[in-house]
Amino acid sequence: MSDLRYTRNIGIMAHIDAGKTTTTERILFYTGKNYKLGETHEGSATMDWMVQEQERGITITSAATTVYWDWKDNHYKYNIIDTPGHVDFTVEVERSLRVLDGAIAIFCAVGGVEPQSETVWRQADKYEVPRIAFINKMDRAGADFFGVVSQIKERLGANPIPLEIPIGQEDLFKGVVNLITGKALIWDESSNGTKFYEVPMPDDLKETVAEYRQRLIEGVAEENEELMMKFFDDPNSITADEVIAEIRKATLSRKIVPVMCGSAFKNKGIQSLLDGVAAFLPSPIDKPEVKGINPRNDKEETRKVDAKAPFAALAFKIATDPYVGRLCFFRVYSGSLESGSYVYNANTGKKERISRIMQMHSNKQNPLDRIEAGDIGAAVGFKDIKTGNTLCDEQHPIVLESMKFPEPVISIAVEPHTQADMDKMTNALMKLVEEDPTFRVKTDEVSGQTVISGMGELHLDIIMDRLRREFGVDVNQGRPEVAYKEALTTTVQHHEIYKKQTGGKGKFADVLFEIGPADDGVVGLQFINEVKGGNIPKEYIPAIEKGFKEAMQNGVLAGYPIDAMKVRIIDGSFHPVDSDQLSFELCAKIGFKAACRKANPVLLEPIMKLEVLTPDAYVGDVTGDLNRRRGMLENISAKVGVQAIHAKVPLEQMFGYVTSLRTITSGRANSTMEFSHYAEVSREQQEAILKNQNN
Repeated sequence: MSDLRYTRNIGIMAHIDAGKTTTTERILFYTGKNYKLGETHEGSATMDWMVQEQERGITITSAATTVYWDWKDNHYKYNIIDTPGHVDFTVEVERSLRVLDGAIAIFCAVGGVEPQSETVWRQADKYEVPRIAFINKMDRAGADFFGVVSQIKERLGANPIPLEIPIGQEDLFKGVVNLITGKALIWDESSNGTKFYEVPMPDDLKETVAEYRQRLIEGVAEENEELMMKFFDDPNSITADEVIAEIRKATLSRKIVPVMCGSAFKNKGIQSLLDGVAAFLPSPIDKPEVKGINPRNDKEETRKVDAKAPFAALAFKIATDPYVGRLCFFRVYSGSLESGSYVYNANTGKKERISRIMQMHSNKQNPLDRIEAGDIGAAVGFKDIKTGNTLCDEQHPIVLESMKFPEPVISIAVEPHTQADMDKMTNALMKLVEEDPTFRVKTDEVSGQTVISGMGELHLDIIMDRLRREFGVDVNQGRPEVAYKEALTTTVQHHEIYKKQTGGKGKFADVLFEIGPADDGVVGLQFINEVKGGNIPKEYIPAIEKGFKEAMQNGVLAGYPIDAMKVRIIDGSFHPVDSDQLSFELCAKIGFKAACRKANPVLLEPIMKLEVLTPDAYVGDVTGDLNRRRGMLENISAKVGVQAIHAKVPLEQMFGYVTSLRTITSGRANSTMEFSHYAEVSREQQEAILKNQNN
């Protein structure tokens, strides 16, 4: 398998319940990896190996596997990552897409483009990942292939090009017409879909097929003058191989998204999808050379996908396995690594011994002696590797671009049942923080309580469940709290003099600064030094910056962090004996507290994007309830048999919403919610929150 042209590193991404895990299970079956079909609803899916996943029928953690597939007389190797669809576990999608070359985006033929479909699509755009779309569940009542294709175009801004037209829909769905070859194929129901037959094209589809085949050929010929001439002379003279080559080119440059269809649960369409991965998605050598920064000279360098180049890999996930301990999932971009050898962690500046290298199949490991450029594997035996670290050759260090993760929006206080379990709980939480960059733990300075924060109620619910089952720690939990933030709304000038005399050497710092909201689009501290004439020596400026940066963690209203602010240092003075870096750092912190009170600070709260699917009869009740929750209705659109209500609602109002929605609609509606943005709370609301804080 040394020829990288036949390797594919792909992810499977979609909205919750579009059928990602079922599709992956069928891929394992048809590639001969599994001999029995695993089902999500039975809790027997190979890729959903966690107990919580099997019980709830959802994917929580991304699972990796490697399969082999033959296409056009070549033997292909697919490294596949099945990612979760639930927004609370969006970190798993983010880190997977960062290291993958291509993706299969799955859409439900009934639900179409749903809120989380948009989120994962944007994540794939961010990492410039070419993808193919697979419209699943074509056998379901209400399936609408062309409706979903137009939604992909309108809502995602993509250019979807169907490569197949379904023969029949809903319970009559039995096959597809391949637009590249013009052949109609029907699956044999009795063979688990392993056999399919070529049949004459149904008469009622001839016009549709001719129209979409022409669109496909036109779209492909546009990219190639020679083909364009052929198309005008005789469209039938263009061969299938020529069409495939041009579709591949357009897919890799992300000009088009090839669309295929099927029903994974009914074993239809998976073999064609596997062919499509080989035909249209990139190999590691189709991607541009990876860029990074040399930490020794801060210059940009690139690494070529070549086993002989210096070693460079990105750690994208840390997991704890009960049998082998901590596992580090990594993608090798260049060079090779032998089992038992050392790597250099460019982020920590330390060497790490990799005692064993594994190829993963869900939660099982197959040992490898060596891993090369373009491959994905897992390492065991390291001491201190974190998500996003670059592992490389010590003689040729490089830091690859890491990943940015969203901030948690919900917190709860936790405490062990018995004081004896305190250490056990702390160790367990530290392990979970290591695995999940969107999970945070801190100790509340006032109450001394341990507070855990995450992306949503389900996220924290799973964490609590894992504490109990995996780590044997029973904990009590408080009610959920919203992760508010603070912001400054006006710019003010402030003069702070810090003086302390304690006999002998004293402390002195004097800073005149301006503080206020940051410029649009800036996150963090926007720090500008305008001190002239050495009034504050250069060596003290970083200490002032550090003071402000640390002070941002606790705002003046209620101790919530400030996400972005601008500080301009105008002037100041120093004492030749009493001034030092600590004096200026403390001066900045004290000055921050005093100045922020004058800069009209406000509280910001997380606003969630909500979609509720409800039968027509309950629309009035659902919208009335959302109004009571301070929700802003955006639109109501009709979907098959239900109404889709879109709204923006403050998270603070949404705790326990699933239960009350069931009550209002007699269990017939369901909802999905994801973080949208932070917004300023009203004056009355702010006073109520601050009053609660003080009680």
